[in-house]
Amino acid sequence: MSTSQPPSIATLGVIGAGRIGRAIASLGRDAGLEVVVAASREPEAFRSLVEREAPGARAVRLADAVRSDAVVLAVPLSRLRSLPPAAFEGSLVIDAMNYWWELDGHLPQFEDPLTTSSELVQRHLAGARVVKTLNHLSAYALEELARPAGEPDRIALAIAGDRAEDVSAVMALVDALGFDPVEAGPLAEGLRFEPSTELFGADADAAEAREMLARFWDSQRGRVVARARTSAGE
Repeated sequence: MSTSQPPSIATLGVIGAGRIGRAIASLGRDAGLEVVVAASREPEAFRSLVEREAPGARAVRLADAVRSDAVVLAVPLSRLRSLPPAAFEGSLVIDAMNYWWELDGHLPQFEDPLTTSSELVQRHLAGARVVKTLNHLSAYALEELARPAGEPDRIALAIAGDRAEDVSAVMALVDALGFDPVEAGPLAEGLRFEPSTELFGADADAAEAREMLARFWDSQRGRVVARARTSAGE
């Protein structure tokens, strides 16, 4: 996949061997990155699956995956507490997770309109540097819709993070993976591309994605959040 700027991220760890994790691993290999995949199971249990669907990627233990330049979290959000914070100390962590009560069960902390799922990820992995992206496209889009830079039908991925250098590195990675990066602001702005937002699940180009992000507060979800935050005095 050709890119306008080489990513500073040369090694990519993916935590999660499900469909989303495997799709991201495959994109990373297509971009020429060294990719490793970890899961809750021992590597031997999913090695053949990774090798088949992301040729060149390696199945490893979590301790090996977190040594990568960036680590993608692609597991159910309900498993967040099973991730040991000490293992991620100093890591650049890309949060590709979403809260689904149907899958995760009702978890009140992730239903609180005063915060966002990624802020809670950052709180749990306090020593990591968390950037939100790769969460609002479908598995199909990740598998089938990546395009080289400059292609007219290239779609966008929004990115939110608190540290400019980390956001810049992740934007270059997203570009290398085959999508147009759109900066959404600090990590709290991940709110604008979580589930129940206009951008979530939309195969939008960069201009459309920026428009969707801009009109979030006029959406039903945006109004619900705004009312809750006003009531809380924020």
